[in-house]
Amino acid sequence: MKYVVVLGDGMADYPVDALSGRTPLAAASKPCMDYLADRAVRYGLAQTTVRHLPAGSDVANLSVMGYDPERYYTGRGPLEAASMGVELKPDDVAFRCNLITADDTIVDYSAGHVTSEEAGELIRFIDARLGREGMRFYPGISYRHLLVINRCPDGIVCTPPHDVVGQPVKDHLPKGEGSETIIGLIKASQELLPEHPVNGKRVTAGKRPANSIWPWGQGRTPSMPTFREKYGLSGAVISAVDLIKGLGVFAGLEVIDVPGATGYLDTDYGAKARYALEALKRCDFIFIHVEAPDEAGHGGKLQEKIQAIEDLDAKLIRPLLDGLPQLGDFRLMLLPDHPTPLATKTHAYDPVPYVIYDSRYNYKNNKRYDEAALADGQFVSHGHDLMTTFIKG
Repeated sequence: MKYVVVLGDGMADYPVDALSGRTPLAAASKPCMDYLADRAVRYGLAQTTVRHLPAGSDVANLSVMGYDPERYYTGRGPLEAASMGVELKPDDVAFRCNLITADDTIVDYSAGHVTSEEAGELIRFIDARLGREGMRFYPGISYRHLLVINRCPDGIVCTPPHDVVGQPVKDHLPKGEGSETIIGLIKASQELLPEHPVNGKRVTAGKRPANSIWPWGQGRTPSMPTFREKYGLSGAVISAVDLIKGLGVFAGLEVIDVPGATGYLDTDYGAKARYALEALKRCDFIFIHVEAPDEAGHGGKLQEKIQAIEDLDAKLIRPLLDGLPQLGDFRLMLLPDHPTPLATKTHAYDPVPYVIYDSRYNYKNNKRYDEAALADGQFVSHGHDLMTTFIKG
């Protein structure tokens, strides 16, 4: 038996007036997703987030992978550090460090989706100017980078920049014990970055400058059992996002880098499907993560979100359904990690629609894949229980 999870990050949403009260999932043309819902052996809504923890992809994907966030979640930063190959000492704290565009307000949490090449030059410049023994900056992908501080206090409270776009910077600066260090880094970066040649070229080209850093999502290295220890299966993860790759590292899964996987609308869905099918020839389980719907949600871009859903259906799920039967019996679980509603442009705590399809059965549920259609199914109150149901149910 082969096990496949397809996760559309932020794919769930609220009803949209422009769609006559439908959600993007309900409005999109997605025959493969609808087929999976119609033939599912189990469907419903799952609570993948936890109220007193961030409603983020870190908590939600940890939950979907079968790990109780209340037990294993320590923060987003150490997960991204693992993906980047940055080994943390026991007393190190890792922060996710965005490059953003800011004036008096947080203009853009991604600095106009600054390229990895441009961002790498900027982060190395910041590390040279602001880094020191016990404080280092590491370049990542696009706007997503890493700050590691040794012996950093645990009481700092940071705000994810995508939650406060358009709001005053001064209202969302870090708070708590040790926050003055992070505030100092932010303000120093705002003095250094605008004059860097990379930003000069971006402004000349009509692009948003990456004129500030914004650390958040800090934490220490978690300790968690491997996926094989929990479920007795070998596995792999495919994603363009360091966070998901880092989860794979801590879960002992093979991390597969797919050429053309970008995390945006232009990601190569077909390549993800091909690499997944190839990986399943040597392992039992694969977790395929697609970031594009979440990015569209954060941007409040309705048509891009619908396109991301439709592309995921046609270019990823379709070839999977065509290729998986050649590998024998299989189970496929489809779900988002959390909603990223267009109306709010940030993550929400609402439960998400899931379906579990098993190639050995031919159910007929008369269902489509969307939030309302699956609401009368089986509710999973703790999202981390869903993986056990998927594998052993």
